[in-house]
Amino acid sequence: MASDLRLRRSVLYMPGSNQRALDKAKTLHADALILDLEDAVAPDAKDIAREQVCAAVKAGGYGDRELIIRVNAPQTPWGEADLHAAIEAKPDAILMPKVSSPAVLESIANRLEALDAPESVKIWAMIETPASILNIREIAASRRLLPGARLTCLVLGTNDLAKDTWAQIVPGRVPMLPWIMLALAAARAEGLTILDGVFNDIADVDGCRTECRQSRDLGFDGKTIIHPDQIEPANTSFAPTDEEVARARKVIEVFDEPENAKRGAIKIDGRMYERQHIGMARRAVAWREAIDAKGY
Repeated sequence: MASDLRLRRSVLYMPGSNQRALDKAKTLHADALILDLEDAVAPDAKDIAREQVCAAVKAGGYGDRELIIRVNAPQTPWGEADLHAAIEAKPDAILMPKVSSPAVLESIANRLEALDAPESVKIWAMIETPASILNIREIAASRRLLPGARLTCLVLGTNDLAKDTWAQIVPGRVPMLPWIMLALAAARAEGLTILDGVFNDIADVDGCRTECRQSRDLGFDGKTIIHPDQIEPANTSFAPTDEEVARARKVIEVFDEPENAKRGAIKIDGRMYERQHIGMARRAVAWREAIDAKGY
């Protein structure tokens, strides 16, 4: 099971216009890299960023790190050229910004088909506008209902959500929790990966760790991050603890005993466990095995 699990605990945005950063990313312990052509790149650097990012993806050298190219929106002056170049580079996925309705994904699906994009190139969607939240159920369902959608992951853009709604970004993120959990429920209903938004204060590693732990408790697969110092807090926060893994293995072992084959609930070390907990236990063990295999 662990061999089938794709870890996305730490997903690091890297500015495409910074060649040094693109090179350094090859040595970082992030599970995935978003090579950014959009927000992290100034308008006068868009062309060079596109060239550098696509060359980096083609050249490889990133090990088993998942590579995602975030392109500019189709309606921008750079969107079409970004999409063409990204398809040619063949990353693991293309991250589309401002996905506010299923129509955006339908348009992208049509463009991918017209450009003969390899089936291996998937689509990730930024959920970062009020309309994204209001249409989140339909956006997530595109994975199942829209032919050629290729949608595999939702990425929250909490900074843009704050900008458009005037919600304050505060510790605990209470103003955003309803939107966050609505997006998470939609992702889980459709079998999609979902990643939390970024933590802005790169100097506050403890604050980042606290928010990563909140992300994990809420049910996210991982956290998008903006600085290498945030990799360790994300990786450790989304990893099951030794205690959790030991408990999970015990739950699996007890339920697997022949005398418990027909029991729906069992008391283990003073706590009641139902059969639904077996899936959760197997997931914790699979995560630990995948992390051990990765080495960080």
